[in-house]
Amino acid sequence: MDYSVQVVKKTKRHSREELKAFSKEQLVDRIIQLESQNFQLKNIIQKTTGSKTVECVTRQKKHRSFDFSKCHKRHILLRFFYLGWDYHGYASQEDSANTIEYHLFNALTRVCLIENRESSNYHRCGRTDKGVSAFHQVVSLDVRSKFPLDKQLEPESITAELNYCQLLNRVLPPDIRCIAWMPMVNPVYSARFDCSSRTYRYFFPRGELDVAAMQEACRFLVGLHDFRNLCKMDVGNGVVTFTRNIHYAFIKESRKDGEESSYDMLYFELRGKAFLWHQVRCIMAILILVGQGKEKPNVIRELLDVESNPRKPQYSLANDMPLNLYECEFRRKGTFDPELFDKNAPIVEEDDNVDGESDLRDWVYEEESLSRTIAELQALWAASSVKSTMCREMLKSLHVIYGRHFETLPTPNFQAASLLQGVQRKEYIPLMERKKCESLENRIEHYSKKRRIQVNQKEVIESTPRETKD
Repeated sequence: MDYSVQVVKKTKRHSREELKAFSKEQLVDRIIQLESQNFQLKNIIQKTTGSKTVECVTRQKKHRSFDFSKCHKRHILLRFFYLGWDYHGYASQEDSANTIEYHLFNALTRVCLIENRESSNYHRCGRTDKGVSAFHQVVSLDVRSKFPLDKQLEPESITAELNYCQLLNRVLPPDIRCIAWMPMVNPVYSARFDCSSRTYRYFFPRGELDVAAMQEACRFLVGLHDFRNLCKMDVGNGVVTFTRNIHYAFIKESRKDGEESSYDMLYFELRGKAFLWHQVRCIMAILILVGQGKEKPNVIRELLDVESNPRKPQYSLANDMPLNLYECEFRRKGTFDPELFDKNAPIVEEDDNVDGESDLRDWVYEEESLSRTIAELQALWAASSVKSTMCREMLKSLHVIYGRHFETLPTPNFQAASLLQGVQRKEYIPLMERKKCESLENRIEHYSKKRRIQVNQKEVIESTPRETKD
C-alpha cells in the first residue's frame, strides 16, 4: 500500500464562541496556564538574548525605520559556510536564538537587506541538525538592490551592486561567513526545490577500521532504495515515503599522518538529490560497525531489503560533529511549483539538458571580503591544529612509555569507535538479532490515533514515469 498523508495542524487559539462555552473555573485555569507560559517565555528570552524582560526590549531606543517601499529588490542565491558545532541546528526554533537561521535573519535585517522573513521569498537548500556544519549552504531570497529590475542583470549593475557578503559578514558571528551571491533571472527560483544534488562528507580517523570492508559496504548504498532502516522516520511531520536515490558513495583519504597510521583522517562522501532525517549519520554508524569487523559489508544490503526486514534494529547514531553539507548543485531552469509540492512524492531525477537560457549566472565573489574570510578561517585552523598536534605528541610519548613498562600490546585504537553515540556493550549483539523499532505501519497508526496526521491508503500505481525513473 502507498499512503496519502496530511499533517493536522492544531490551532493554539480558542475562538470567542469556544471561550464563552467555558465555565468560570475553566477560564481561571486557562488564565493561570497562560500566565505560567508567559513567565517561562520571559525567562527564555532573558537567557538567550540577555534582556531582563520583554518590556526592557521595547523600551530600548527606537531607530528610524528603513523605508523599503523606496527600494528596488532583486532575487539572489546566497552562499555561505558555517561551523555548526556550537549551534542548535540550522532552522529557527521558538525556544532558542542559538541557530544558524536566527543569526542569518538577524544579520539580514540589521543591515536592511530585507524587511522581514515573511516578505523575503526565502528558501534554504538544506536543513542541518544540531552540531552539523556546512561548507556550501545556499539560500534563495529577495534582497534590497541599488538598481531597478530591468538593469539588474547588466554587468555594470552586478559589479556596482551592494556588497552583500561584506555587509553580512560585519554582523554575523565569526563561524558563519557569507562567501558569494548569484543574481537570478527567475524570481521564483528556489534554493530548496531547484537543487539537483546535495553532497555530504563525514570526516573520521582511520583508527582500527577496515577501510576496504567499508568501501565494499558503500557499493550497496548506490541507487534507488528504501532507507527506512537507515534514517529516523519523521512520520509525525507527515513523511511516510523513504525511497531515495544515492548517486555515489565512497571513502577517501583526507590527511595522512604517516605510513598507514591509525591517525590518518578520512572522509565518507555521498551524493543524492534529497536525504532523510539522520540518514547520513545512520549510514555512517553502520559503516563504522563494518569497519570494526562487527558486521559484514552486506548488512547494508539486508537493511535496505525492507520486504525481509521491515523494522529497523536498534543502534546508536554516529556523532554529529564530523558531518558537513559539502556541496550543492542546481538546475539550469527553475521548475518549482508550490501548489504541486508533495513531500511524499517519489524523488524524480530530472534531465537538466533543457532548451533556452539558463536561470543561473556566475557566482559573484568580492576580493576583500573573501580574503578576510580566508584569514579568519586560517586563524581558526591554526588554533585547532595546535591543539590537535599537542594531543598527538602526548600520545606518541605515552605509547613509548607504555611499551617500556608493559609486555602486552597497547590499548586498541578508539579514535573511530568514539564517534558512535551511546554506551557500547561489552558483548556485541549483531544488528539483525537486536530488538526492532516499530514498523512504519505502526507509526502511521500511532500518529493517526493522536490526530497528528490524516491517512488515506491507495494502491501503488506501477510503471508510472515518476516511480520507474532510475
